[in-house]
Amino acid sequence: MNNPILLIIQREFLSRVRKRTFLLVTILGPLVFAALLIVPGILASMPEEDKNVIVLDEAALIVPEKGKNEYQLEYLDPRENDLGSAKKFLVESSYDALLYIPTGENWDPDFIKNNILLFGKEDPSINMVQFLDGVVEDRLNKEKLLRNGVDPEVVAQSTTQVSIRSYTIGKDDEEDQQSATGLKMGLGYLAGVLIYFFIFLYAVMVMRGVIEEKSNRIVEVIISSVRPFQLMMGKILGIGAVGVAQFIIWVVLSGGVYFVVTNFLFPEMIATQAAAGPEGSGLNPVTGFEIYDQLRAINFPLILSGFVFYFFGGYFLYSAMFAALGSAIDQEADSQQFMMPVTVPMIIALVTAANVIQDPNGDLAFWMSMIPFTSPISMMIRLPFGIPIWEVILSGAILIVTFFAMVALASKIYRVGILMYGKKVTWKELYKWLKH
Repeated sequence: MNNPILLIIQREFLSRVRKRTFLLVTILGPLVFAALLIVPGILASMPEEDKNVIVLDEAALIVPEKGKNEYQLEYLDPRENDLGSAKKFLVESSYDALLYIPTGENWDPDFIKNNILLFGKEDPSINMVQFLDGVVEDRLNKEKLLRNGVDPEVVAQSTTQVSIRSYTIGKDDEEDQQSATGLKMGLGYLAGVLIYFFIFLYAVMVMRGVIEEKSNRIVEVIISSVRPFQLMMGKILGIGAVGVAQFIIWVVLSGGVYFVVTNFLFPEMIATQAAAGPEGSGLNPVTGFEIYDQLRAINFPLILSGFVFYFFGGYFLYSAMFAALGSAIDQEADSQQFMMPVTVPMIIALVTAANVIQDPNGDLAFWMSMIPFTSPISMMIRLPFGIPIWEVILSGAILIVTFFAMVALASKIYRVGILMYGKKVTWKELYKWLKH
């Protein structure tokens, strides 16, 4: 192995994978990702603690109902109690909240809906407020219908919920595929966020490595044996290899942890989420065949290969810029003035992610996926939606060309700045180095 770049790649790779921090982060990473997937479902399936609510209904709007529900309602007689005495009773009792419904002249519904009050010993939870809103709204609507001579049961029977199934027309002799818009949106957004996370993490690692070698004067010894360009490329490729190794380990371990937890520790959670109906999430139940059809509609090989390509492309592009910035400064604290302008394109890609998801074939999504500084994130958001392959090829070609151009520019800054000490560098100074 006489190639200097290969020697530097080996040095950068081994020096990082042998660190305890690498092993610690590699092990904790899958646990964190699995927790992000599992914990919300576990928390959502946990029953909320029963709350007792006093109801002072001067408008006689809510009919007292027997039996226990999520929130136990205790009704006070409005003929014997007013708001003041009800609040005093709440303070002295073990109840949690007081719902006050006033009455207006001639039972004015607008007055009632604008003057309903809820008092609690502590801040009422959002679930409690939403539950009571639903109860009052339902009763108020029914009472308004009755006062206008309309039977609420007839209105309820005439209400129809519609669930449209969307399909993508198959090309030539291919079968029409059921659309999986929700799954594609979640998958695209997750892929975009992961791309941003990995690119920023490992590109900053390149910059810190350059600053560390420069501040310790180790780079002076290294430069005596290799050219600055070889040192920069070896460092970029070596840390990139660390990122790939760590990502593969994370994927395998995360999948293993998720499989064990969902199939052995909390198997009922998956069944509950898959069978969630209109009362649960507002969606119709999803059958196993529908889930299979939705998964078939996603080109996973394209997404996985695209993720690897755009990770490498985005990482190489940004790591070249970060390596150049690291060579121009002596301390990491001085890097803040240069990092923000460099990372702004990635931040813009994240900010516009919602617009790209809403219209993955629109003009904004197209141009965001063509601009090389935003394409790694924006294109990964679009890939699950099955965009034309020529757009993927064009975006990838622009990214590759831009990377080589950026390496050429970054190497000019790197070879000058790597041996410069004790001087505060400005953007104007960097521009002079580029012209040198």
